[in-house]
Amino acid sequence: MEESLVRSSLKENEEMLDHFERNAKRRFRFLLFFLLCILLLSITLAVTLGPVKMSAMTVWKIALGHLPFIGDSLEVNWSIAQERIIWDIRLPRVLLGAVVGAGLSVVGVVIQALVRNSLADPYILGISSGSSVAATLVILFGALPIFGQYALSFGAFLGAMAAMLSVYLLAQVGGRIQTTRLLLAGVAISMIMSAVTNFIVTLAPKDSGIREAMFWMMGSLAGAKWEYIPIPAVVVLVVSLFLIVQSRSLNILLMGEEVAATLGVNMEAFRKVLIIITSLVTGTVVAVSGSIGFIGLVVPHLARLLVGTDHKRVLSCSILIGMILVIWSDVCARLVLAPQELPIGVVTALCGGPFFIWLLRRSSYSFGGGGK
Repeated sequence: MEESLVRSSLKENEEMLDHFERNAKRRFRFLLFFLLCILLLSITLAVTLGPVKMSAMTVWKIALGHLPFIGDSLEVNWSIAQERIIWDIRLPRVLLGAVVGAGLSVVGVVIQALVRNSLADPYILGISSGSSVAATLVILFGALPIFGQYALSFGAFLGAMAAMLSVYLLAQVGGRIQTTRLLLAGVAISMIMSAVTNFIVTLAPKDSGIREAMFWMMGSLAGAKWEYIPIPAVVVLVVSLFLIVQSRSLNILLMGEEVAATLGVNMEAFRKVLIIITSLVTGTVVAVSGSIGFIGLVVPHLARLLVGTDHKRVLSCSILIGMILVIWSDVCARLVLAPQELPIGVVTALCGGPFFIWLLRRSSYSFGGGGK
């Protein structure tokens, strides 16, 4: 009798767990669909907004008109000026913003898992500043000429990796990452890199585009072109797919060395891969947009609030939320002081700074047991 009761209770528990899991999957799919709709709406509205107002219908007609097969069947009822504004100026800028937002969000998720601390992001830890040093050298002095048109991307990647390795090594005590040392190391590296960047700018010739370099250092999508999109888009897409496939290892990473060893995951090798990945994505993104802060800090938190801590879901939501957030941050940068334009980094800092303070004021802000 007791055995049958136990079996019945276990069966009921399994059914309840299955029911909860099915509901969670349905909610997650609905959330992804909802975010995709918001993303498409954001892209459309962002392209329509500006000194010259455009209708959403015109935006979609011009965009579809440049696609093979579809474009031939559309009636051309827009002007050359409208096509130039939408196709050559606004649409590549908005799409580049979406790629940048996805890349920064993915990097934020990875770094927070890597150091097991929810206060980490590429801006706070000085990784973006490291990219800026090398990228500024390329912009002002034409460094790394052997890499041709990829010199800026390669230089930003090298700077990001150097900064990431420095922070990671400085924050370790007995093979473990400590929150206080992590933040102090990040602040120190960021200050040093910023000082080096400013020193480079002071040495630059007066006619070398210093103002453009300074504006770029604060983050900007103003110079967006179609040719800037493919490389970062491919890098972000490939890295995102790889991380989603490796989401189980990212989950295990939060559990500590002992659990990882028990489950047969080589954490040391996986960490090295993550360092290379974060440096690659950060360097590629910084090369096309400059240093944009706080996206990698804010977005993973928003995603975890919506879908929990499973990295497969966190990564998927973070990509979409990051795209939407950067698109609207750029819209604010374009329109708040129009016809002048704010650096997008100013907008994200004004929004992300208070969010960072709120995290610091919380009684518990780390996760995975290793960040405290």
